[in-house]
Amino acid sequence: MALDKQVFQVRVRTAVIYAAVMLTGLLWNEWSFFALFSIVHFGCWYEYQRLASLIDPSYSLSSLLNRIFFPLLGWGFLLIAASDRLVIGTIALHEVGYHIIRWGGYFLPVLFVLDRTYTVRHLARSMGGVVYVSVFLALLVNLRSGWIWMQGNSSDAFTSAISVFSGKIIALLMVVSIWINDTMAYLVGSWIGKTPLTKWSPKKTWEGTIGGILLSAGLIWGFAYFRWEANYEVLVIALTAAVAGTFGDLLESRLKRLAQVKDSGTFLPGHGGFLDRFDSILLASPAVWLVAYLLYR
Repeated sequence: MALDKQVFQVRVRTAVIYAAVMLTGLLWNEWSFFALFSIVHFGCWYEYQRLASLIDPSYSLSSLLNRIFFPLLGWGFLLIAASDRLVIGTIALHEVGYHIIRWGGYFLPVLFVLDRTYTVRHLARSMGGVVYVSVFLALLVNLRSGWIWMQGNSSDAFTSAISVFSGKIIALLMVVSIWINDTMAYLVGSWIGKTPLTKWSPKKTWEGTIGGILLSAGLIWGFAYFRWEANYEVLVIALTAAVAGTFGDLLESRLKRLAQVKDSGTFLPGHGGFLDRFDSILLASPAVWLVAYLLYR
């Protein structure tokens, strides 16, 4: 297939801007990290509700209040997960989050009173979004806050480095591991891929998937070993991120197939929407959080 130079240029420009914004949010400070993933959170929610409406048309008829209520309720989990250092005046963000969740719980039954067409099925789809988008991203924010390591007594060099950077390194390793996995899976699959992985994502192959996971984990562990003399724990975290990220990609592909759309959105020209870009991170975040908790807490 001939290369479409115009499409290629659009994809390259979008990729450069995307990488610049992501790295700024990841590396600058905790505020930039929280702001970045708050934007990602609401962008993913918008697209999740769009997909849910295409899968179940009756969901699109539910009240505007419902469509606004659950993303805001979910954002409360991100606020709760934020660092104690994120304070506006004398008000800590996590305290605001507790109030949003508490009052949201009180208000939830009102949705059924205000909207007679609202059903338990609609509630289940919305709560699915709370878990899939909000809770999973909240665990990433919590990783970045460094909460897991605050009471650690380990003298391991990698753990000490993470503690110093308040979780910045673990979040970076996870995101970079996913980026490398996506790239290597594409390259290996293009070179030697022959066996389709699943009908949910016809272009993916077993060869590309396994190659991407192994190369991603190996490169991350090799860098961490020479940089920090890190032990097997980094390899475990990198493997977890790559494997869970692959499942995240497949889950979003399944949602798009059910909705009968190619991309979840059009926010990133040439690359799709928020869910298309962050689907791997959504499932990798809880998996890496759990592994880090078991290893370090």
